[in-house]
Amino acid sequence: MRRLSWLVILAVAPFLVGGCAAMAVAPMAAIAYKGATKAQDASRPITDSEEYYIGRAVAARVLTKYKLDSNPKLTEYVNEVGDTVARKSARPNPFRGYHFAVLDTGEINAFACPGGIIFITRGLIQTCKSEDQLAAVLAHEVAHVANKDGINSISKARWTEVWTAMGKEAVTVYGGSVAAGLVTLFEGSIDDVFKTIVVNGYSRQAEETADAAAVTTLNRAGYDSTALVAVLTTMEAKGKGATSGIFKTHPATADRLAKVKALACETPTAAKGEAIRTERFKKMVG
Repeated sequence: MRRLSWLVILAVAPFLVGGCAAMAVAPMAAIAYKGATKAQDASRPITDSEEYYIGRAVAARVLTKYKLDSNPKLTEYVNEVGDTVARKSARPNPFRGYHFAVLDTGEINAFACPGGIIFITRGLIQTCKSEDQLAAVLAHEVAHVANKDGINSISKARWTEVWTAMGKEAVTVYGGSVAAGLVTLFEGSIDDVFKTIVVNGYSRQAEETADAAAVTTLNRAGYDSTALVAVLTTMEAKGKGATSGIFKTHPATADRLAKVKALACETPTAAKGEAIRTERFKKMVG
């Protein structure tokens, strides 16, 4: 696997609403130093800050496969909806927060990178018929971040190997090319996550758990949780015979739909503002 370009990683920041700062050398150096002084802790869980840096690198890989949408107003709108549901999720404040971006492709898909960077394709946005349905999709992706599904896809053996290597080589890394050294060390871990979210998909259990969490989040955020039923119904129709995008990496939509129907319920609070939200959605998406 070719190495990730450090410049590509740095290039992610300008396109994400909310001031997602460029990956700094100093924090990465601190991680390397920690590896030197605490190599014995190689089996410990990945911290939130480490999850964030890995997620940034995964996002950079996603952007080598897809282009970002050039409509800043659409990106801002998606961030507003995403932040609304994220605040009511089980993990409202990951390290440096959530950031949402639109990928310029007609493919129907979405990707939740570890730490809170979430991509949704223009094709999936256009599959939605209302803001509530868009919120349902984003709430599902936020749930993957909250449940740490991406970071948990890293092989435990590989993570131990990474930290052991950092313990042995941190002096060299810390004193030399921090960026290049750390990208090399984390490359395998990044590949584990990328293959999970883009190539293979999460497990059926992870998807069903994210669906259930999305229903709860939608209710808390004042959205109609039956919107998840609606968007899954549309996706089921579009997915018949499809073998690409979300239909390749996710469990059969019909199976997910049956479980979500049993959980979702329309609430009076959500119904009050639905017409306004739908009009806003149509204005932004077209």
